[in-house]
Amino acid sequence: MGYTADCKLNYEGKGYAGKALLETDYLEFKGDFKLKVPFKSITAAALENEALQVKFDGRRALFDVGRQSEKWLQKIFNPKGLLDKLGVKPEHKVCVLKVADENFLMDLGKRVSKVNHRLVSGSDVIFLGAEKESDLAALARCKASIKKDGAIWVVTPKGQKNFNENHVLAAGKKAGLVDVKVVKFSETHTAHRFVIPKAQR
Repeated sequence: MGYTADCKLNYEGKGYAGKALLETDYLEFKGDFKLKVPFKSITAAALENEALQVKFDGRRALFDVGRQSEKWLQKIFNPKGLLDKLGVKPEHKVCVLKVADENFLMDLGKRVSKVNHRLVSGSDVIFLGAEKESDLAALARCKASIKKDGAIWVVTPKGQKNFNENHVLAAGKKAGLVDVKVVKFSETHTAHRFVIPKAQR
């Protein structure tokens, strides 16, 4: 999930009013006019009269998001890595089931002392890969293995007609879990974060 703010955009000599969205890898304006600026295309970014100025692909745009401008500038220069967005800390006990992303596994192995590839009682974080609806049956067992304040991330493919977010949310609810966050896991996968309801902790 990104950050949203009311915005006045100045682009190519014209002014527009609408909403600005700051995601993990792009900046977007939505209104009568739409503009999306991937971070990788930004060649310079700075504050100009308390507005966020970005230069990209030989063009220039001024996003006036008020007091958010400085905060957004820092997030463009210092975007969070995936493990930070997933809330993984060095001291965490982590389990990974059916997640085959090599870059993720390599980074995770550097962040924590041990990565368990089976369920371990008292886990802080469990990553469950689900490529089809039947894979979600493991959620109940995952719930029994996390700490009361632990989390389960369900990693699923994007753009599947027969297996989508509705299946994931329904399975989480059936397992007695609450969906609290969604992040972009990779270009091909999304991750939903489930926790035990506060009333049951």
